[in-house]
Amino acid sequence: MTVRAILNSKGHNVLSVPPDAKLSAAVKILSERRIGAVLVMSGTRVEGILSERDIVRVLGERGAGVLDEPVGAVMTRKVVNCRPSDTVAGLMEVMTSGKFRHLPVMENERLIGLVSIGDVVKLRVQEYETEQEALRDYIKTA
Repeated sequence: MTVRAILNSKGHNVLSVPPDAKLSAAVKILSERRIGAVLVMSGTRVEGILSERDIVRVLGERGAGVLDEPVGAVMTRKVVNCRPSDTVAGLMEVMTSGKFRHLPVMENERLIGLVSIGDVVKLRVQEYETEQEALRDYIKTA
């Protein structure tokens, strides 16, 4: 399975905020949408990513006053991404070794989606269920 299969299942919609948006506004988006990260973008260019972990870290370091600061001051600037042709197994390895849960999907230098560890787990569970059903059917007909 590939990243493209995940995007075909979940869609290509990506929520983003500009780097000058207040952190409190980004927190509200994460809360309302029940998501763990949002991309920070200037036009079509990915500037960074803001995750729940980034928010917790900066709140712990600087306190609640940081909520009035721009997202650009808090976000993770080094964004690792993937391609639609990447395998799910490769994606799991990258996420595990990098200790992050969200990857933008880029194709020809253009953002086409965002995948999370939850998306990966959901796909893997579906694969296992399909395999189990096929084995059950095979045993029944043997």
